[in-house]
Amino acid sequence: MRHIIFGGDGFVGRHLAPRLQAEGHEVIVADIAKSDLPHYGDIRFENVDVTDPASIARVGIRADDMVYNLSAKMLSPLQVRAKRHDFFFPVNYYGTENIIKAMDQAGAASLVHFTTDMVYGHTYVWPQTEEHPVAPLGEYGLSKLKTEELAVEWRQRGMNISLFRPRLIIGPGRLGILSKLFKLIDNNLPVPMIGSGKNPYQFISVFDCASAAHSAFNAGVPNEVYNLGSLNPPPVRKLLGDLVKHAGSKSILLPTPAWAVKRTLDLFDLINMPIMDPEQYLIADEMCVLDVSKGERELGWVPQYRDEDMLIAAYSEYRRGLAGGSQDNVAHAKAA
Repeated sequence: MRHIIFGGDGFVGRHLAPRLQAEGHEVIVADIAKSDLPHYGDIRFENVDVTDPASIARVGIRADDMVYNLSAKMLSPLQVRAKRHDFFFPVNYYGTENIIKAMDQAGAASLVHFTTDMVYGHTYVWPQTEEHPVAPLGEYGLSKLKTEELAVEWRQRGMNISLFRPRLIIGPGRLGILSKLFKLIDNNLPVPMIGSGKNPYQFISVFDCASAAHSAFNAGVPNEVYNLGSLNPPPVRKLLGDLVKHAGSKSILLPTPAWAVKRTLDLFDLINMPIMDPEQYLIADEMCVLDVSKGERELGWVPQYRDEDMLIAAYSEYRRGLAGGSQDNVAHAKAA
């Protein structure tokens, strides 16, 4: 069977593509840029801009193709308020719509699509199941929620679309906002926390994301939405404390009054000098823990990586990069 991965040169795709190819499938990676990845010796690459329907058409989707949409604009780099809609929606929403319409024209009916846990917004009940209310706090989460609504419409027209809502994805690939944390620890500086640090923080490994997408295909692409997150995430204080200890750093963890920090960050955002995106800091002290049991029940998928191990592995990659080693660093992404 042929598998087409839009955004497949990105974070999750670079692990999903060789996984599928090793199983004997023909794989096409369709993305706007091509990295120097070893699996391109066996996997076809197509230069595609998902915001351009004509570009998508050049892939040549067929009726029996399995399609994955991992293309996305994420929360990094930071955008000022006025630019967020135009930054996120062309790729996240209209790009998804273009892919689905191209599938429809070809008669293809199976899609795995990654959205984000940020469709939930504030936590009302925890752990959050897939039935938790959705109320995004910004344009990123909204752009992803609109793709979920789009999926519902196309399911009614006969498509099979599996949706995934991942927590913060980390693993080998790229380094993002985690570098700020690692620099503080390397320089023995205080590490501020928004709130007391008693609430848990949940990651999801890029490898677990790739296995979830693969599991959805093997399960026949159910018309369902699934949370993706680790099991038993530790409190922020323990997660960071273990990292500081591992690094041999003298950094101390600095709890802060969450309300004061949030209002300060609101002010910087208001004057177009954002330090963090509101979708990140407004929920930083909340019990944002995803219940991932539905994936186990319906897909046979169980996350394999612990938050503590993922963060320490990320720091180790960061240190190797500083030492001039492999630049196979750690990504910070909300999806794909």
